[in-house]
Amino acid sequence: MSRGLVIRGSRNIFTVKPLDNSPAGNIECRLKGKILKGQEKVYNPLAPGDRVIFEQNEKEKGTGLITALEDRRNVFTRFNQKGQAPQLLAANVDLILCVTTPASPPFRPRFLDRILAQAEASNITPVILCNKNDLADDDPDVEERLTDYKRIGYQLLRISARTGEGFNELRSLLGGKFSLLLGQSGVGKSSIVNALVPDLDIRVGSLVEKYDRGSHTTTLSSIIEVPALDGFPAAVVIDSPGLRRFVPQGFEKNDLIFYMKEFAPLAGKCSYGLSCSHQSEPGCKIMEAVAAGIIHEDRYDSFLRIQDELGGKVYND
Repeated sequence: MSRGLVIRGSRNIFTVKPLDNSPAGNIECRLKGKILKGQEKVYNPLAPGDRVIFEQNEKEKGTGLITALEDRRNVFTRFNQKGQAPQLLAANVDLILCVTTPASPPFRPRFLDRILAQAEASNITPVILCNKNDLADDDPDVEERLTDYKRIGYQLLRISARTGEGFNELRSLLGGKFSLLLGQSGVGKSSIVNALVPDLDIRVGSLVEKYDRGSHTTTLSSIIEVPALDGFPAAVVIDSPGLRRFVPQGFEKNDLIFYMKEFAPLAGKCSYGLSCSHQSEPGCKIMEAVAAGIIHEDRYDSFLRIQDELGGKVYND
């Protein structure tokens, strides 16, 4: 038996990197048995970052069987609407890098709010990466929202994979950590990875002009090692496929208030306590905070929409 790190996986075939410095290289593994114990109700039983126990196939070199999953420090998931089950995106990560753009594709704060809430619920630090900053057109609405994210306590990095703007700060942030790059199609995740690891040369897609959104170029989440460079320590990132929608999962709609930074201090302080719907009740501290400008109106709208989604309603934003 050996210990290994899941690099990527598809259709229950997982690429595993041995953790015992084995000279054999990565091993292509299947699960021993059709279902991994404890993962019966998920869309995919393993994700990049998982640590597993596996046994090598002596008759067919480079292949093996995964026999067990080691305890996870954390796991980042979303609700897969097609499979109607939780989908694991990464495990044992230090940072969620929420990649967005000021334009092309358009800035989508509601999409970002969903990822931020899921990161908070997963107890993983999120960082907002505003890529393509060289294409920013100083849209006042975008600037207002980005400024508000900083006000409520989120770290924001403005970068450009094309010009290199902000990449020293990004390398410093990533150094020695295990991070997940996450965002909608077209925001430039693969371009960011190419800028961090120039020899990798991941294919970069063009924007689909008709819909002003990206085409999928990364098809599987995969671990990529970022070498030390110019005094910045090595890092590990997971490049993930672009997402059109993100539905949080793993907590109830009434718990959402605890996972939105500026809402959490007001939890339970309404006249109706934790049973308040925050929509019409007198003495609602959330609505009072919105009226006072403590909570941005758009964040309040996101809060109501995410609550609806956790209750089963479907939105297209």
